[in-house]
Amino acid sequence: MSDNTKTQKLGSGEAIKIQQLFKLMTDNGGSDLHISPGTSPAMRVNGEVVRVKVPALNPVTSKELVYQVLTEEQKNEFEKNLDLDFSFGIKGLARFRGNVFYSKGGVAAVFRLIPSIVPDFKSLNLPNILVEMSDVSNGLILVTGPTGSGKSTTLAALIDRLNEQEAGHIMTLEDPVEFVHPHKTSVVNQREIGRDSLSFENALKALLRQDPDIVLVGEMRDVETIEAALTIAETGHLVFGTLHTNSCIQTINRIVNVFSSDQQDQIRTLLSFVLRGVISQQLLPKSFEPGRALAMEILVTTPAIKNLIREDKIHQVYSQMQIGQDKTGMVTMNQSIRKHVDSGAIDVETAMSFSTNPEELGPQLGVKDR
Repeated sequence: MSDNTKTQKLGSGEAIKIQQLFKLMTDNGGSDLHISPGTSPAMRVNGEVVRVKVPALNPVTSKELVYQVLTEEQKNEFEKNLDLDFSFGIKGLARFRGNVFYSKGGVAAVFRLIPSIVPDFKSLNLPNILVEMSDVSNGLILVTGPTGSGKSTTLAALIDRLNEQEAGHIMTLEDPVEFVHPHKTSVVNQREIGRDSLSFENALKALLRQDPDIVLVGEMRDVETIEAALTIAETGHLVFGTLHTNSCIQTINRIVNVFSSDQQDQIRTLLSFVLRGVISQQLLPKSFEPGRALAMEILVTTPAIKNLIREDKIHQVYSQMQIGQDKTGMVTMNQSIRKHVDSGAIDVETAMSFSTNPEELGPQLGVKDR
């Protein structure tokens, strides 16, 4: 590990306990713990993967380490399906989301740290336009980005704010449940796929009989879940969802293109009516101090943008996002990244490597054609 990260030898002369690794990760501000045969355990700290100073694991010790947190039922499910998603908590420490899988015949796993306290909207310094976007009784709001971009944290803050202010019924469908929301002004039911329902499809079919006001679909992963989310939003509910897309424009295209060509006109029309906004985000490693900076692209479906979606002129949405931003609250990813450069949080090289449109950003930062 790097010099500015706390390290210690774990279990000298004894078998390592996975709880020791979880404790080390939380003490060092890590976000993920990686277990893999053939190498030492590693953790992601400030976006960088660093190894713990212990001997490399072999297939036997790797399996023993991972199996310390699995129930017998989970072990059987993993050995049957060859991978497993689950979540769990360690009292006095934190909650974790785990994915266990086979790698070259050995057992490997990645554990994501989930803070035990639901993040507060204000403490995250999220823009006020997200409050305005979600202060509606129906529609679809999407939070997108690559794995590890903070989508779950942003959604948890939005759900928590609504939980405090709305007297309604919030339903979440997650695989697995991450942040645990207590009942506040709203009643909150969180369903974990595989434990509380057999599948997203089954849970979505039952949803409208459960009198929801606000719905979180943990991942809109296929045509069935996307179609169900659109239908639930169309029937007068506020729906939040996530996709692994890298920009607001790509998100709209992904939703439309997942359907067959003969359905796409209908889907564009429906999307133009129900979509309230798209938030696409990345976490950028800070260049001069530990930590990461949140870069966020925000699209609000103004009447002009709704019309572009409906008329299949999605390629014009990006330029429309840059018109009247003081009133709409919209921002492009390049604008958000450049703001971090101007503040000194990140350097130009980092900005260019994370930009989804470096051809546009380069000239603004004085970068010559490469």
